[in-house]
Amino acid sequence: MKKRFLLVVALVLVAAMLVGCASKPSSVLDKIQKDKKVLVGTSADYPPYEYVDDAGNKTGFDIDLMTEIAKRMGVELVWVDMPFDSLVAAVSSGKLDMSISCFNYDTERDKIVDFSEAYYTTEDAFVVSNTFTGTIAKPEDAANYKVGVQSGTVQDGWLTDNLVTPGLLKEANLSRYERVDQAALDLANGRIEVLMADYVPVQALVAQNPNLKVVYHGELSTGPINIVLPDGDAPLKAEINRIIKELQAEGFIDKLAVKYFSN
Repeated sequence: MKKRFLLVVALVLVAAMLVGCASKPSSVLDKIQKDKKVLVGTSADYPPYEYVDDAGNKTGFDIDLMTEIAKRMGVELVWVDMPFDSLVAAVSSGKLDMSISCFNYDTERDKIVDFSEAYYTTEDAFVVSNTFTGTIAKPEDAANYKVGVQSGTVQDGWLTDNLVTPGLLKEANLSRYERVDQAALDLANGRIEVLMADYVPVQALVAQNPNLKVVYHGELSTGPINIVLPDGDAPLKAEINRIIKELQAEGFIDKLAVKYFSN
């Protein structure tokens, strides 16, 4: 009798475990569809990709794109604004379903997260003040000056790998900032001499501050930009890629580029 009782208990426990496994979402996409909402991270300090307007609303190229993606997924979009260098870890740990913030593919990031297909292509730029008397004919020339960059960006990685590590740029002469607008402020005030960032946001910074100018731009660390996704989540990646291709084919993304990037 006791053995039969123990067998029944064991079968009940196994059944409960099977039910639990069956109800657990196999993909973040399942969770998103079940909850009817998607939790998306961004760092809203990078116009025209993502920023906060005068009314306090998030806006920009990435913001409009993600809004349309969520609409086509049939779910509510919930934004989480956090420092750029925290976004990848937040997706990797499951705190975010995905993140969009002018991300370029990076081999180090690819070890812990996945990437959607590219939805746009960018360049890098060096910007200086109008009082700058130096010369940046090639990217490596930046090593001769005090340089600022947003922490955790691919530009940060490029400066570290190509200038700091080889000994061309002293570590003390590289300032890392949580937000690119903080770096631009220090540039305008003479605390740094050169700012490296994505070319499109740099154009916006220069338009807002006539005392700044672009002295070089080209594809160095940047290129195609992607949405950061949980590592190995094939169903979610397939769905996001499907929608991106759909938006590209319809000309939706081209229209966003004209809206936010044209002069």
